[in-house]
Amino acid sequence: MLKILKYSFADLARSRWSYVYFGFYLLLGFVLLFLNNDLSKAVITLMNVIVVLTPMIGTIFGIMYFYSAREFTELLLSQPIKRRDIFLGQYLGIALSLSLSLVVGLGIPFIIYGVAQSSEIWDFALLLLVGAFLTFIFVALSVNISLRNENKVKGFGYAILLWLFMAVIYDGLFLISLIMFDDYPLDKFTLFASMFNPIDLSRILVLLKLDISALLGYTGALFQNFFGNGSGMIISLLVLTLWAILPIGLLIRTAKRKDF
Repeated sequence: MLKILKYSFADLARSRWSYVYFGFYLLLGFVLLFLNNDLSKAVITLMNVIVVLTPMIGTIFGIMYFYSAREFTELLLSQPIKRRDIFLGQYLGIALSLSLSLVVGLGIPFIIYGVAQSSEIWDFALLLLVGAFLTFIFVALSVNISLRNENKVKGFGYAILLWLFMAVIYDGLFLISLIMFDDYPLDKFTLFASMFNPIDLSRILVLLKLDISALLGYTGALFQNFFGNGSGMIISLLVLTLWAILPIGLLIRTAKRKDF
């Protein structure tokens, strides 16, 4: 599995799109810090970018790589290698490559501007952790889609629809349900429903750490009231961990049963 991971990681590291992804975050970090010259404001602005853009890039890269590497995957399957090792190695190679581009791309400008010596170091570290979580989650989801759909057009369509649903549609449906049933106690429903969307959960986690009550929103305020900042962050991290683990388990199960 490690050899396959290294190959997938190196293959993506040589891709020009990886350099574009890295360069985008590098440039974004320098521009935000140049315009704001305030680390805390830059972290808040980055949160809005990362929780939307990172899942989209993870989804697109994941499904593109698995469709383009299909012939190589079939070659590996003909060898005495466990299917679990093949698909886990490829998945981890993609997710680690994208996460490294994110961490290094944003880390360089923020370190230059002195984030390591400031009080915002932990907020910035949590933001990078959330970005890595979202990358691992959506790469795993996109790989599952590619394994279940032989048709590339359908696979791409389902993957983009998944991201669009999580990033935009889910919040709209959630808001409509709160308006329609505003006469009923919806506190527990709101907490439960927010855990089914890793993007919303990531946003709540960062806002709880930043302790910005004005930006928490209804769901974030409920998290704060029910659990407090510390417990709410721990619960959010645990649920995000489950979001990262469950698609991997589904990936292994699908790969074992699929007839190539």
